[in-house]
Amino acid sequence: MMIEINGTMTEVRADTLAGVLDELGHGDGKVATAVNETFVPAAARGQTALAPGDRVEIVAPRQGG
Repeated sequence: MMIEINGTMTEVRADTLAGVLDELGHGDGKVATAVNETFVPAAARGQTALAPGDRVEIVAPRQGG
């Protein structure tokens, strides 16, 4: 299905947020996520279903100053 990830339309096979993170190589990473501008905590990613056209944001923490 086609979803928007960080502003880019992307074809994915997974239908949950956790599955998409695994598919994109972020499965074990420390990232913050949002679907359609709503924050999704790590514990809820496996139950967060995605639909075509959904907007997903994946943000990795940064250090420094």
